[in-house]
Amino acid sequence: MNQFNEEYEKYLQAKKQVDEIKGFYINLACYILVNLFLLWINLKYSPEYLWFFWPLLGWGIGLFFHAMKAFNFAPFLGKDWEEKKLKEFMDKEKNSKYE
Repeated sequence: MNQFNEEYEKYLQAKKQVDEIKGFYINLACYILVNLFLLWINLKYSPEYLWFFWPLLGWGIGLFFHAMKAFNFAPFLGKDWEEKKLKEFMDKEKNSKYE
């Protein structure tokens, strides 16, 4: 029964990861379509000032962080960092009790 629980946990984790990647690709498609539309509006109605770069940049930064999360690339705040910090705080708490 324990092996079944471990396999089910792995399945849930993999499903969560696939959903994250799917969400990223949906966000990417929306980013491209909306920004192409904004480019068209900008060039048609006010070509003297290219303002479409601002939403492109802002959303692009958010999209970058979404990609980092979806593809598990977070060198500073990843799972390893989280586990090390938890262990550090637990050790600190344990040591303070003995003092």
